[in-house]
Amino acid sequence: MSTTTTTKDEGPAPGPGSGPGAGGGAGGGLAAALLRGMRANMRQYGMLLALALIVVLFQVWTDGILLKPQNVTNLVQQNSYILILAIGMMIVIIAGHIDLSVGSLAAFVGSAAGVMMIKNDMPWVLALALCLLIGAAAGAWQGFWIAYIGIPSFIVTLAGMLLFRGATQIMLEGQTLRPFPDGFQSLGNGFIPELGPDTNYHNATLLIGLGVVVFVLWREWSDRRQQERYELDVIPRGLFIAKCTALVAAVVAFTLTLASYHGTPIVLLILVGLLMALGFVMRNAIIGRHVYALGGNRAAAKLSGVKDKRVTFLVFVNMGVLAALAGVVYAARLTAATPNAGINFELEAIAAAFIGGASATGGVGTVLGAIIGGLVLGVLNNGMSLVGIGSDYQQVIKGLVLLAAVGFDVWNKRRVGS
Repeated sequence: MSTTTTTKDEGPAPGPGSGPGAGGGAGGGLAAALLRGMRANMRQYGMLLALALIVVLFQVWTDGILLKPQNVTNLVQQNSYILILAIGMMIVIIAGHIDLSVGSLAAFVGSAAGVMMIKNDMPWVLALALCLLIGAAAGAWQGFWIAYIGIPSFIVTLAGMLLFRGATQIMLEGQTLRPFPDGFQSLGNGFIPELGPDTNYHNATLLIGLGVVVFVLWREWSDRRQQERYELDVIPRGLFIAKCTALVAAVVAFTLTLASYHGTPIVLLILVGLLMALGFVMRNAIIGRHVYALGGNRAAAKLSGVKDKRVTFLVFVNMGVLAALAGVVYAARLTAATPNAGINFELEAIAAAFIGGASATGGVGTVLGAIIGGLVLGVLNNGMSLVGIGSDYQQVIKGLVLLAAVGFDVWNKRRVGS
């Protein structure tokens, strides 16, 4: 049985502009390579292209307000907790599960932070560490029932959603606690300190941007060298240079935008750290490959020696820690612990994961895809608010976007299967 489409670009027989070392060849060969690359990675590039189109649309519609430095900074800070949850939710969905409790758990951890810091004057660093431990314990509790007892994740996390929401109400007694210490508030609202002389830009942000550019170029080059070492097909050199140029241009534009306002938000550093760490784990570590294997075919993974119970347990522990982190970031952003925190956070995180390329059947998705999906929702929310679209219509539009993303996933699977 022959297969015409694979996860890697097979390409035509070696010729002008088609080999690993080609310099781009004729324009037709470069265009053909680009088209093949787009088809082979339609899930990734589709949402990235959609995000770019949405940004351009609202940039024009809002007369340039969307990409003003202050609004870009607000966009990062306002959506940070959803992006944190989306990263964890993506991993849960890749493993073939779902977590409905993350919004309630985030609210519970935020309320615990308020009780520790505001009522009991606990140092915020110690309280933050305890909050993350609470999240890990909650994730372990749910992971135990799912992995070792065998109760479906939908049921366990639905019970957790009710349990943590009720515990939040009990802990706060229906009241709001404020304010948090200044150091803690900086997690949601703060910026990294300035360095060096006055240059009309935030110097520390410029240095971080330079480091990101170097990292991006090094990673792209090392990935290409690794593919060539294992005699895998790589895109033509001209297309590779164009790709690197586009990535560098995007990083530089984003860096200059942030540096022209107050600089890099602290929560953005947290997001970048999570993206790099968990992206590496899912892409290179053994446990990451085991997560993909379980979501793709659990029976085959178990026969291959994957410890499915242990992996599932750790996936939910990780989700618990990220939900706790999202809860403290939200509380710091709000500067208060409130009983109504976290409402619908789980729906936003699930939507971000599916829009970012997750498959309902598991085994598919990336950490970067979760960020892209979260940004699609964030830009939609922000752009529609700037142009005065009501919250009722916003819900309708986001629902249609989610439906379109899942429909695209189904269509793409059928296309690949045929």
